[in-house]
Amino acid sequence: MRQYIVQKGDTLLRIAARYGLAREQLITANPWARQQTYLLPGQIIYLPVSLRRRYVIQEGDSPESIARIFNFQPAALEEMNPGMSIYTFPIGKTIVLPPSEPKYRIRLAGEYGYRELCSDLESLAAEFPIIECCTIGMSVMGKPLLAVKIGEGPKHLHVNAAIHANEWITTPCLLRFLEVYAEALTTGAAVQGMDPSNWFHNYTLWLVPMVNPDGVELVQEGAMPNHRYYDQLMNWNGGREDFRRWKANIHGVDLGDQFPAHWEEEVKRRGKTAPSPQDYAGTAPLCEPEAEALAHYTIQISPERVISFHSQGQEIYWNYRGYEPAESEPWAVRLGQASGYRAVKLDASDAGYKDWYIQHFRRPGYTVEIGRGMNPLPLEDFEDLCFEVCSVMAAFMALD
Repeated sequence: MRQYIVQKGDTLLRIAARYGLAREQLITANPWARQQTYLLPGQIIYLPVSLRRRYVIQEGDSPESIARIFNFQPAALEEMNPGMSIYTFPIGKTIVLPPSEPKYRIRLAGEYGYRELCSDLESLAAEFPIIECCTIGMSVMGKPLLAVKIGEGPKHLHVNAAIHANEWITTPCLLRFLEVYAEALTTGAAVQGMDPSNWFHNYTLWLVPMVNPDGVELVQEGAMPNHRYYDQLMNWNGGREDFRRWKANIHGVDLGDQFPAHWEEEVKRRGKTAPSPQDYAGTAPLCEPEAEALAHYTIQISPERVISFHSQGQEIYWNYRGYEPAESEPWAVRLGQASGYRAVKLDASDAGYKDWYIQHFRRPGYTVEIGRGMNPLPLEDFEDLCFEVCSVMAAFMALD
């Protein structure tokens, strides 16, 4: 059994993914981890031996057929089975299978945070020159707020994700669509049965995949005593060390209530007068740098329509106080038909990004609540969530 020294940013899920283990294997080897909310840098973790996949060769098998079924290169069999030749493949022999090669670049290896976002955007932009990245502002803690552009069309569209900290899974889901879109443009493949080259030539798509990076980091990694806002965060969180239910930014301001759309009424409705894990709207609309940057960016690109991805509920909200145009509802129904989500007319809610966009531009705007369950949604739902988000996005790109 090996030892591993915990580094900043490590979680049980990230360590498990890095070493090909299950979270429960780590907890079995380190029982104390079950009672500890977050790992602390400097702690020692014991790593059990990873169990390798094995396979008994059947009649008709070949290295190529097994590699195709289990998704790896045939030559990797020789590396995993020293002394075995791929040219002699005896029936009944037990062999060790190599790890499967991932189908997508955007995938989960534990929680998906700001570091993963930066790394993946760099990789995607290097692989696909049609993807352009820029910075639209800074978070409270000084993290650049990253935006992505793809397309050359005269009409602009915008989509954002992870406004709420514990809804971080919306970020990799949105990036999976970006990868699928870019890959399809490169290879000439279809996306959800549609030709993405039409999207590329008709629209310029602008994404802000993680609006609230400080909050995401807090949810995933907690706050150590050396954190700039440690004392305040512990107070705002009721003394709890567990921040997994935290929605706000690092100032304790809910960015989902920060936009100038009947903001004062939302403040009265929420009843929160001080920083909190959720529902505190701040001292004024756009008082937080993340919300201000997103609003300024939206005005700058003036999109034809927008989506803000949240979780959870499998619902699509399309209206705001009658400011929405006539096409908003039928288009919401189309998005719902594509994804299996329900188009919902929402009342008694103000100051959200979608609310402000509709009121300011009088154009179609949507809040899409992906998945079902309790936030943060479970990692095992990720592939299903990606499929649903890709379905929504393909329909969104095709609206006309």
